[in-house]
Amino acid sequence: MREVTDPLLDLVRWHSEPVVAQTLRSTVAAVISYVVALLLSSEPAPLTAPLTALLVVQVTLYTTLTTSVRRVNAVVVGVVIAIGFSSLVGLTWWSLGLIILASLVIGRFVRAGEFVPEVAISAMLVLGVTTTRVAATAWDRVLETLIGAVVGLLFNMLFVPPLWVQPASAAIEGLAARMRRLLLSLGDEVTGHTPVAEAAARLHEARQLDHDIVQVDAALRQAEDSLRLNPRVKEGLLSRVVLRTGLDTLEISAVVLRTVCRTLTDLAKARIDEPLFPPALGTALRELFRHMARAVESFAVLITTQVSANAEEAEERLGEELAASRASRETVAHLLLDGVQEHPRQWQLHGALLAEIDRILDELDVTKRSERLVEELNRQAREQREKYPLVDKLRGRLRLGRPGRRTTDAAR
Repeated sequence: MREVTDPLLDLVRWHSEPVVAQTLRSTVAAVISYVVALLLSSEPAPLTAPLTALLVVQVTLYTTLTTSVRRVNAVVVGVVIAIGFSSLVGLTWWSLGLIILASLVIGRFVRAGEFVPEVAISAMLVLGVTTTRVAATAWDRVLETLIGAVVGLLFNMLFVPPLWVQPASAAIEGLAARMRRLLLSLGDEVTGHTPVAEAAARLHEARQLDHDIVQVDAALRQAEDSLRLNPRVKEGLLSRVVLRTGLDTLEISAVVLRTVCRTLTDLAKARIDEPLFPPALGTALRELFRHMARAVESFAVLITTQVSANAEEAEERLGEELAASRASRETVAHLLLDGVQEHPRQWQLHGALLAEIDRILDELDVTKRSERLVEELNRQAREQREKYPLVDKLRGRLRLGRPGRRTTDAAR
């Protein structure tokens, strides 16, 4: 029975993947733009329209809008350059090089972004036709580009792209799971004799977290774009800030965790023929690392949970694990102090280990997370006011124009 149901489940998941939806959306938008271009353009095969639609229909509505503007801008500039050159010179090797150079330079000035080469491509295609066909070809290319951009934009507005929050949340949870496994491995490492090679392997594993963070950051940036200008999202800014500040916390914790592994590796090099710590201290450290592992996992669940009830449960679980971690930390601190007084070797590494543990617990603290959220929301609001002052003034006038506000002002 399992052999029958598993492929069906895989098929359902495959159809629900945002990548599959994006592929189908791009295909449909390109075909529609080609059909429209056949009706409006004089070209027998107006392939510029579907090409533009493929480039314009991005994975998010925000990137679709910005891409449409930049691509149309690039094509129009390239066409204008070609028309100017065609009236002065024909197509030769030196005029081709000159128009490419001019197009690439001007493309930077008009802020075509990643479509700077499109300025040169448009100019070359228009310049390559005969003089009598320059105007018609130029108009057709602009028209096809506009058709592709408009169709792609309207398609994304009518059929809003999928949200990419779930893949970003899964990536964040995956990063937290790897950090959790590393902390559990460190807990097993400190309870007995640890060869230097094993400690170095844990350090290498901690360094690999940097690559994981880069991938998670890319997934999160895509999720942030999908939340912008999306009519299905009511609190897009809050969702973006929650995920972004959460990833920042995990990133800082991963850096400190790598330092913890460095400290334990140095201890392993100094204590080749003996355990890293006495039995009681090793047991206490293992318990501490286990609580920290569960705290990291709970933190990831907290920042990726959308339902308020589940978020409250995750926050409560995080608070419990942090409290247990701090209690274990106090036990470890007393045992470390006693050990340093009896055997003062590598006392600086003991102090560094304790400070690194404190830093991770401080980063995961619920209160600090709330403070970061408020600071980031205030910063985002301030930047929006500074970037769009007219919109901010209009909002202020609308608030002042409300009946309740006028009544309050009159009473004052």
